[in-house]
Amino acid sequence: MPTSDFYERLGVPRTASADEIKKAYRKLALKYHPDKNPGDKASEEKFKEVSAAYEVLSDTGKRAQYDQFGHEAFTRKRGGPGGPGGGGPGMDPYDIFSQVFGGGGGGGGIFDSFFGGGGGGNGAQGGNDLRYDLSIPFEDAVFGASREIEIPRAEHCDRCKGSGCEPGTSKKRCPQCGGSGQVTMAQGFFSIRQRCPQCGGQGESIEKPCRQCRGEGLIERTKKLKINIPAGVDTGSRLRLTGEGEAGRRGGAAGDLYVVLHVEEHLLFKRDGDDLYCEVPIPMTTAALGATVKVPTLTGAAELTVPAGTQPGTIFRMRGKGIPSLRGGGRGDLHIRIKIEIPVKLDAALREKLKAFADTADAAFPDSRGFQDRAKKFF
Repeated sequence: MPTSDFYERLGVPRTASADEIKKAYRKLALKYHPDKNPGDKASEEKFKEVSAAYEVLSDTGKRAQYDQFGHEAFTRKRGGPGGPGGGGPGMDPYDIFSQVFGGGGGGGGIFDSFFGGGGGGNGAQGGNDLRYDLSIPFEDAVFGASREIEIPRAEHCDRCKGSGCEPGTSKKRCPQCGGSGQVTMAQGFFSIRQRCPQCGGQGESIEKPCRQCRGEGLIERTKKLKINIPAGVDTGSRLRLTGEGEAGRRGGAAGDLYVVLHVEEHLLFKRDGDDLYCEVPIPMTTAALGATVKVPTLTGAAELTVPAGTQPGTIFRMRGKGIPSLRGGGRGDLHIRIKIEIPVKLDAALREKLKAFADTADAAFPDSRGFQDRAKKFF
Protein backbone atom coordinates (compact mmCIF):
# COMPACT_ATOMS: atom_id res chain seq x y z
CA MET A 1 0.00 0.00 0.00
CA PRO A 2 1.35 3.48 -0.83
CA THR A 3 2.07 5.83 2.03
CA SER A 4 -0.66 8.44 2.44
CA ASP A 5 1.72 11.20 3.55
CA PHE A 6 2.86 13.34 0.63
CA TYR A 7 6.10 14.38 2.36
CA GLU A 8 7.01 10.74 2.94
CA ARG A 9 6.28 9.93 -0.71
CA LEU A 10 8.88 12.47 -1.80
CA GLY A 11 11.26 11.61 1.03
CA VAL A 12 11.49 15.17 2.37
CA PRO A 13 10.82 16.66 5.83
CA ARG A 14 7.75 18.83 6.43
CA THR A 15 10.08 21.83 6.67
CA ALA A 16 11.51 21.25 3.18
CA SER A 17 11.85 24.28 0.92
CA ALA A 18 10.16 24.51 -2.48
CA ASP A 19 13.51 23.86 -4.14
CA GLU A 20 14.13 20.74 -2.03
CA ILE A 21 10.66 19.42 -2.89
CA LYS A 22 11.26 19.98 -6.59
CA LYS A 23 14.65 18.27 -6.49
CA ALA A 24 13.18 15.26 -4.69
CA TYR A 25 10.39 14.98 -7.25
CA ARG A 26 12.78 15.26 -10.19
CA LYS A 27 14.85 12.37 -8.85
CA LEU A 28 11.89 10.09 -8.18
CA ALA A 29 10.03 10.98 -11.39
CA LEU A 30 13.06 10.07 -13.47
CA LYS A 31 13.41 6.81 -11.59
CA TYR A 32 9.80 5.66 -11.95
CA HIS A 33 8.67 7.26 -15.24
CA PRO A 34 6.76 4.67 -17.38
CA ASP A 35 8.92 5.39 -20.43
CA LYS A 36 11.96 4.35 -18.44
CA ASN A 37 10.21 1.26 -17.04
CA PRO A 38 8.00 -0.02 -19.87
CA GLY A 39 5.49 -2.61 -18.68
CA ASP A 40 6.41 -2.20 -15.00
CA LYS A 41 3.09 -1.57 -13.22
CA ALA A 42 4.74 -1.01 -9.85
CA SER A 43 6.94 1.77 -11.23
CA GLU A 44 3.93 3.30 -12.97
CA GLU A 45 2.02 3.43 -9.69
CA LYS A 46 5.02 4.99 -7.90
CA PHE A 47 5.19 7.62 -10.65
CA LYS A 48 1.52 8.48 -10.07
CA GLU A 49 2.03 8.69 -6.33
CA VAL A 50 5.03 11.04 -6.40
CA SER A 51 3.35 13.19 -9.08
CA ALA A 52 0.21 13.51 -6.94
CA ALA A 53 2.34 14.48 -3.94
CA TYR A 54 4.30 17.04 -5.92
CA GLU A 55 1.15 18.55 -7.45
CA VAL A 56 -0.02 19.48 -3.93
CA LEU A 57 3.27 20.35 -2.22
CA SER A 58 4.55 22.51 -5.10
CA ASP A 59 1.50 24.80 -4.82
CA THR A 60 1.74 27.22 -1.89
CA GLY A 61 -2.02 27.34 -1.30
CA LYS A 62 -2.56 23.58 -1.57
CA ARG A 63 0.43 22.90 0.65
CA ALA A 64 -0.96 25.21 3.32
CA GLN A 65 -4.28 23.34 3.15
CA TYR A 66 -2.49 20.02 3.36
CA ASP A 67 -0.41 21.10 6.34
CA GLN A 68 -3.53 22.36 8.16
CA PHE A 69 -6.11 19.68 7.35
CA GLY A 70 -3.92 16.73 6.42
CA HIS A 71 -4.32 14.10 3.75
CA GLU A 72 -8.11 13.90 4.09
CA ALA A 73 -8.50 17.36 2.54
CA PHE A 74 -7.45 15.87 -0.80
CA THR A 75 -9.20 12.51 -0.68
CA ARG A 76 -12.81 13.34 0.15
CA LYS A 77 -13.17 15.34 -3.05
CA ARG A 78 -12.97 12.20 -5.13
CA GLY A 79 -15.44 10.18 -3.11
CA GLY A 80 -13.03 7.29 -2.86
CA PRO A 81 -10.33 6.04 -0.53
CA GLY A 82 -7.41 8.15 -1.50
CA GLY A 83 -8.41 9.27 -4.99
CA PRO A 84 -6.03 8.76 -7.88
CA GLY A 85 -2.77 7.10 -7.00
CA GLY A 86 -3.83 6.40 -3.46
CA GLY A 87 -4.48 10.00 -2.43
CA GLY A 88 -4.19 13.05 -4.61
CA PRO A 89 -6.12 15.60 -6.68
CA GLY A 90 -7.15 14.96 -10.27
CA MET A 91 -4.19 15.67 -12.56
CA ASP A 92 -2.12 14.17 -15.34
CA PRO A 93 1.24 13.07 -13.85
CA TYR A 94 2.84 13.28 -17.28
CA ASP A 95 1.88 16.96 -17.50
CA ILE A 96 3.40 17.56 -14.08
CA PHE A 97 6.57 15.84 -15.25
CA SER A 98 6.69 17.95 -18.43
CA GLN A 99 6.27 21.17 -16.47
CA VAL A 100 9.13 20.34 -14.10
CA PHE A 101 11.51 19.14 -16.81
CA GLY A 102 10.74 21.78 -19.40
CA GLY A 103 8.94 19.56 -21.90
CA GLY A 104 5.94 20.66 -23.87
CA GLY A 105 2.95 18.47 -23.05
CA GLY A 106 3.50 15.90 -25.75
CA GLY A 107 7.15 15.20 -25.10
CA GLY A 108 10.20 17.08 -26.34
CA GLY A 109 12.76 19.35 -24.70
CA ILE A 110 14.70 17.80 -21.84
CA PHE A 111 12.20 14.91 -21.80
CA ASP A 112 13.70 13.63 -25.06
CA SER A 113 17.21 13.62 -23.65
CA PHE A 114 16.14 11.36 -20.79
CA PHE A 115 13.87 8.93 -22.58
CA GLY A 116 14.87 9.01 -26.26
CA GLY A 117 12.17 11.38 -27.48
CA GLY A 118 8.58 10.70 -28.21
CA GLY A 119 6.74 13.62 -29.79
CA GLY A 120 7.41 13.34 -33.51
CA GLY A 121 7.97 9.84 -34.77
CA ASN A 122 10.54 11.03 -37.30
CA GLY A 123 12.79 12.93 -34.87
CA ALA A 124 16.52 12.68 -35.52
CA GLN A 125 18.72 11.09 -32.86
CA GLY A 126 22.24 12.33 -32.36
CA GLY A 127 25.09 9.84 -32.17
CA ASN A 128 26.81 8.93 -28.93
CA ASP A 129 29.94 10.74 -27.80
CA LEU A 130 33.02 8.56 -27.40
CA ARG A 131 35.99 8.67 -25.03
CA TYR A 132 39.52 7.51 -25.86
CA ASP A 133 42.25 7.42 -23.19
CA LEU A 134 45.73 8.09 -24.57
CA SER A 135 49.06 7.83 -22.74
CA ILE A 136 51.80 10.11 -24.05
CA PRO A 137 55.48 10.63 -23.13
CA PHE A 138 56.37 13.62 -20.96
CA GLU A 139 58.19 15.26 -23.85
CA ASP A 140 55.06 15.15 -26.09
CA ALA A 141 53.14 17.03 -23.40
CA VAL A 142 55.89 19.67 -23.27
CA PHE A 143 56.59 20.21 -26.95
CA GLY A 144 53.40 18.96 -28.57
CA ALA A 145 53.12 16.09 -31.05
CA SER A 146 50.93 14.36 -33.65
CA ARG A 147 49.63 10.88 -32.95
CA GLU A 148 47.53 8.39 -34.88
CA ILE A 149 44.85 6.44 -33.03
CA GLU A 150 42.32 3.78 -33.97
CA ILE A 151 38.81 3.88 -32.55
CA PRO A 152 35.93 1.41 -32.93
CA ARG A 153 32.68 3.25 -33.53
CA ALA A 154 29.22 2.88 -35.03
CA GLU A 155 28.98 4.21 -38.58
CA HIS A 156 26.17 4.29 -41.11
CA CYS A 157 25.67 0.99 -42.88
CA ASP A 158 26.95 1.34 -46.42
CA ARG A 159 24.43 -1.18 -47.76
CA CYS A 160 21.24 0.58 -46.59
CA LYS A 161 22.78 4.08 -46.19
CA GLY A 162 21.68 4.13 -42.58
CA SER A 163 17.98 3.51 -43.22
CA GLY A 164 17.96 -0.03 -41.80
CA CYS A 165 15.90 -1.22 -44.77
CA GLU A 166 17.02 -3.76 -47.33
CA PRO A 167 17.80 -1.89 -50.58
CA GLY A 168 14.66 -1.53 -52.69
CA THR A 169 12.36 -1.42 -49.64
CA SER A 170 11.29 1.35 -47.29
CA LYS A 171 9.85 1.95 -43.87
CA LYS A 172 6.12 2.13 -43.23
CA ARG A 173 4.10 4.07 -40.70
CA CYS A 174 3.62 2.17 -37.46
CA PRO A 175 0.01 0.91 -37.35
CA GLN A 176 -0.17 1.01 -33.54
CA CYS A 177 0.78 4.65 -32.93
CA GLY A 178 -0.06 6.04 -36.39
CA GLY A 179 3.43 7.44 -36.79
CA SER A 180 3.46 9.57 -33.61
CA GLY A 181 5.84 7.28 -31.73
CA GLN A 182 3.55 7.36 -28.67
CA VAL A 183 0.50 5.58 -27.40
CA THR A 184 -1.93 6.87 -24.77
CA MET A 185 -3.13 4.76 -21.88
CA ALA A 186 -6.14 5.95 -19.85
CA GLN A 187 -6.38 4.76 -16.25
CA GLY A 188 -9.06 6.38 -14.13
CA PHE A 189 -8.33 10.09 -13.91
CA PHE A 190 -4.95 9.68 -15.56
CA SER A 191 -3.93 9.75 -19.19
CA ILE A 192 -0.40 8.42 -19.58
CA ARG A 193 1.58 8.86 -22.79
CA GLN A 194 4.17 6.17 -23.39
CA ARG A 195 6.66 5.31 -26.07
CA CYS A 196 5.06 2.99 -28.59
CA PRO A 197 6.14 -0.59 -27.76
CA GLN A 198 5.81 -1.77 -31.36
CA CYS A 199 8.07 0.77 -33.07
CA GLY A 200 10.11 1.81 -30.02
CA GLY A 201 9.03 5.45 -30.41
CA GLN A 202 10.24 5.70 -34.00
CA GLY A 203 6.80 6.03 -35.57
CA GLU A 204 7.87 3.72 -38.39
CA SER A 205 8.47 0.03 -38.79
CA ILE A 206 10.84 -1.89 -41.05
CA GLU A 207 9.21 -4.71 -42.96
CA LYS A 208 12.42 -6.07 -44.49
CA PRO A 209 15.52 -5.27 -42.39
CA CYS A 210 18.89 -4.78 -44.08
CA ARG A 211 20.74 -8.06 -43.87
CA GLN A 212 24.09 -6.37 -43.24
CA CYS A 213 23.10 -4.24 -40.23
CA ARG A 214 19.95 -6.23 -39.31
CA GLY A 215 17.81 -3.13 -39.42
CA GLU A 216 19.96 -1.04 -37.09
CA GLY A 217 21.22 1.28 -39.81
CA LEU A 218 24.62 1.24 -38.11
CA ILE A 219 27.59 -1.11 -38.16
CA GLU A 220 30.79 -1.03 -36.11
CA ARG A 221 34.02 -0.13 -37.85
CA THR A 222 37.49 0.90 -36.78
CA LYS A 223 38.70 4.26 -38.00
CA LYS A 224 42.19 5.76 -37.92
CA LEU A 225 42.42 9.37 -36.82
CA LYS A 226 45.34 11.77 -36.61
CA ILE A 227 45.28 14.04 -33.57
CA ASN A 228 47.43 17.05 -32.81
CA ILE A 229 48.55 17.38 -29.19
CA PRO A 230 49.29 21.01 -28.29
CA ALA A 231 52.31 21.92 -26.19
CA GLY A 232 51.56 22.31 -22.49
CA VAL A 233 48.88 19.65 -21.97
CA ASP A 234 48.78 17.68 -18.74
CA THR A 235 47.14 14.54 -17.38
CA GLY A 236 43.38 15.00 -17.61
CA SER A 237 43.50 17.37 -20.59
CA ARG A 238 40.74 16.58 -23.10
CA LEU A 239 40.92 17.03 -26.85
CA ARG A 240 37.53 17.27 -28.58
CA LEU A 241 37.16 16.03 -32.14
CA THR A 242 33.79 17.28 -33.34
CA GLY A 243 31.74 14.78 -35.31
CA GLU A 244 34.16 11.89 -34.79
CA GLY A 245 31.91 10.02 -32.36
CA GLU A 246 29.25 7.51 -33.35
CA ALA A 247 26.92 8.21 -36.26
CA GLY A 248 23.43 9.53 -35.56
CA ARG A 249 20.18 7.88 -36.52
CA ARG A 250 17.44 9.19 -38.80
CA GLY A 251 19.62 12.05 -40.02
CA GLY A 252 20.88 13.02 -36.58
CA ALA A 253 24.32 14.56 -36.18
CA ALA A 254 27.29 12.40 -35.27
CA GLY A 255 28.60 12.57 -31.71
CA ASP A 256 32.01 13.88 -30.70
CA LEU A 257 35.20 12.08 -29.73
CA TYR A 258 36.94 13.13 -26.53
CA VAL A 259 40.59 12.11 -26.23
CA VAL A 260 41.64 12.14 -22.55
CA LEU A 261 45.41 12.45 -22.10
CA HIS A 262 47.56 10.70 -19.50
CA VAL A 263 51.13 12.03 -19.30
CA GLU A 264 53.85 9.57 -18.29
CA GLU A 265 56.22 10.39 -15.43
CA HIS A 266 59.66 11.84 -16.19
CA LEU A 267 62.88 10.42 -14.75
CA LEU A 268 64.17 13.80 -13.55
CA PHE A 269 61.41 16.41 -13.57
CA LYS A 270 58.28 16.79 -11.47
CA ARG A 271 55.54 19.05 -12.74
CA ASP A 272 53.42 21.56 -10.84
CA GLY A 273 51.20 23.46 -13.27
CA ASP A 274 53.56 25.14 -15.74
CA ASP A 275 56.55 24.89 -13.39
CA LEU A 276 59.09 22.08 -13.17
CA TYR A 277 61.09 20.85 -10.18
CA CYS A 278 64.35 18.93 -10.28
CA GLU A 279 66.55 17.77 -7.39
CA VAL A 280 70.29 18.05 -8.16
CA PRO A 281 72.85 16.41 -5.84
CA ILE A 282 76.22 18.14 -5.44
CA PRO A 283 79.27 17.18 -3.31
CA MET A 284 79.51 18.90 0.06
CA THR A 285 82.79 20.44 -1.04
CA THR A 286 81.06 22.13 -4.00
CA ALA A 287 78.39 23.49 -1.68
CA ALA A 288 81.05 24.75 0.72
CA LEU A 289 83.44 26.29 -1.81
CA GLY A 290 80.95 27.28 -4.53
CA ALA A 291 81.17 26.38 -8.21
CA THR A 292 79.37 26.37 -11.54
CA VAL A 293 77.51 23.09 -12.10
CA LYS A 294 75.63 21.64 -15.04
CA VAL A 295 71.92 21.04 -14.55
CA PRO A 296 69.36 19.46 -16.89
CA THR A 297 66.60 21.45 -18.61
CA LEU A 298 63.97 20.47 -21.16
CA THR A 299 66.12 21.84 -23.96
CA GLY A 300 69.49 20.46 -22.80
CA ALA A 301 72.15 21.16 -20.19
CA ALA A 302 72.48 24.60 -18.59
CA GLU A 303 75.00 26.12 -16.18
CA LEU A 304 74.00 27.09 -12.65
CA THR A 305 76.19 29.11 -10.31
CA VAL A 306 76.18 27.65 -6.80
CA PRO A 307 77.56 30.21 -4.34
CA ALA A 308 79.91 29.19 -1.53
CA GLY A 309 78.11 28.08 1.61
CA THR A 310 74.97 26.82 -0.18
CA GLN A 311 72.82 24.88 2.26
CA PRO A 312 70.85 21.64 1.65
CA GLY A 313 67.39 22.27 0.22
CA THR A 314 68.30 25.61 -1.34
CA ILE A 315 66.14 26.21 -4.44
CA PHE A 316 67.34 28.15 -7.46
CA ARG A 317 64.82 29.36 -10.02
CA MET A 318 65.60 29.38 -13.72
CA ARG A 319 62.98 31.56 -15.40
CA GLY A 320 61.31 30.43 -18.61
CA LYS A 321 62.69 26.89 -18.43
CA GLY A 322 59.40 25.23 -17.53
CA ILE A 323 56.27 24.12 -19.45
CA PRO A 324 54.68 26.23 -22.22
CA SER A 325 51.36 27.67 -21.07
CA LEU A 326 48.28 26.35 -22.87
CA ARG A 327 46.73 29.78 -22.39
CA GLY A 328 49.67 31.52 -24.04
CA GLY A 329 51.97 34.02 -22.41
CA GLY A 330 55.27 32.18 -22.21
CA ARG A 331 56.57 29.31 -20.14
CA GLY A 332 56.78 28.38 -16.50
CA ASP A 333 60.00 28.21 -14.48
CA LEU A 334 62.43 25.43 -13.59
CA HIS A 335 63.19 25.10 -9.87
CA ILE A 336 66.48 23.40 -8.97
CA ARG A 337 66.57 22.01 -5.44
CA ILE A 338 70.06 21.37 -4.11
CA LYS A 339 70.80 18.12 -2.34
CA ILE A 340 74.12 17.99 -0.47
CA GLU A 341 75.87 14.65 -0.90
CA ILE A 342 77.94 13.34 2.01
CA PRO A 343 80.96 11.23 1.04
CA VAL A 344 80.83 7.49 1.72
CA LYS A 345 83.42 4.67 1.60
CA LEU A 346 86.36 6.88 2.66
CA ASP A 347 89.82 5.38 2.47
CA ALA A 348 92.28 5.90 5.31
CA ALA A 349 93.98 8.94 3.78
CA LEU A 350 90.72 10.78 3.11
CA ARG A 351 89.42 9.90 6.54
CA GLU A 352 92.50 11.42 8.19
CA LYS A 353 92.19 14.62 6.14
CA LEU A 354 88.50 14.92 6.90
CA LYS A 355 89.16 14.35 10.62
CA ALA A 356 91.86 17.00 10.64
CA PHE A 357 89.43 19.42 9.00
CA ALA A 358 86.75 18.63 11.56
CA ASP A 359 89.17 19.24 14.46
CA THR A 360 90.01 22.75 13.22
CA ALA A 361 86.79 23.88 11.50
CA ASP A 362 84.52 24.45 14.45
CA ALA A 363 84.00 28.10 13.45
CA ALA A 364 82.85 27.04 9.97
CA PHE A 365 79.62 25.63 11.41
CA PRO A 366 77.89 28.55 13.18
CA ASP A 367 74.44 26.90 13.25
CA SER A 368 75.79 23.84 15.04
CA ARG A 369 77.69 25.96 17.56
CA GLY A 370 74.65 28.14 18.22
CA PHE A 371 72.43 25.10 18.76
CA GLN A 372 74.91 23.53 21.18
CA ASP A 373 75.08 26.74 23.19
CA ARG A 374 71.27 26.98 23.43
CA ALA A 375 70.92 23.32 24.33
CA LYS A 376 73.55 23.20 27.11
CA LYS A 377 71.04 23.43 29.91
CA PHE A 378 69.21 20.37 28.53
CA PHE A 379 72.41 18.37 28.53
